[in-house]
Amino acid sequence: MTKSPYLSMIELVQDQEESSDQATNPSNKLTFKEKLWEIIFEAETPSGKFFDVALLWLIGASVLAVMLESVASIDQRYRMQLATAEWVFTIIFTIEYFLRIWLVRRPLKYIFSFYGIVDLLSCLPSYIALAFGGGTPYAVIRLLRLLRMFRVLKMISHVRGANTIMRGLAASRAKVTVFFFAVLILAMIAGTLMFIVEGKHEGTSFTNIPVSIYYSIVTITTLGFGDITPQTALGQFFTSIMVLAGYAIIAVPTGIVTSDMIRVAMRPDETTDACPGCGIHGHLPDASFCRKCGESLETKEI
Repeated sequence: MTKSPYLSMIELVQDQEESSDQATNPSNKLTFKEKLWEIIFEAETPSGKFFDVALLWLIGASVLAVMLESVASIDQRYRMQLATAEWVFTIIFTIEYFLRIWLVRRPLKYIFSFYGIVDLLSCLPSYIALAFGGGTPYAVIRLLRLLRMFRVLKMISHVRGANTIMRGLAASRAKVTVFFFAVLILAMIAGTLMFIVEGKHEGTSFTNIPVSIYYSIVTITTLGFGDITPQTALGQFFTSIMVLAGYAIIAVPTGIVTSDMIRVAMRPDETTDACPGCGIHGHLPDASFCRKCGESLETKEI
């Protein structure tokens, strides 16, 4: 059964009206703020990927500039160029920081989050140095410029798989803390014993308990600097025990962190959608609310 030409004309007109309505309807268009959100927070879009890659290059270049600035010969020859590059990086990171604050619904949640603090540290030192200058009373402020090296932490939020590592470390923090204090107690006991054994001999390097504890820590961690050495047979015996104990326990923290990282990696895949409230990533596909600030993930309007 053939379709009537009259009906075909009606359907064509209706299709054209629907397409024109979609083109003119503001609700189907992304606003300027939503486009910025897509670029800065959505890592899976083409514009978002380009933004992340470009930001990674900028972070790497800024860290390289900080390292080159610490070389006296390079700093003396290219001081003006390095200073100019530093201010370019600082202005770019400052704009990015304030854009993130403007885009999220809960700015304070972002400002006091880990990534928010890192973003602030990446641009704050230059302004502090500019405010206080390089006068003698404020020469110590120049040391704050070394905080620019924290920009390397900005890479964490833009590298795929970084959340798995960070969550694995966070999940194992209690176990690692217990292990740390256990090793510290062992080192303190061993250091005290070394002081008792070696401290009474003339010309010994074990002059006090803190020095002896330092020796125990260096020995247990198998570093062995050689700046302090035992002279007695009993002290050498204790040192051998500490070295063997160090080899026995050195794999413990690695196993703890690795097991928690595997547990995190075995969880369901996470989306790359950012929370409109605080900007954090890493939500489960069926999540309706942000795991950090509780903001609804269903509403996409910024």
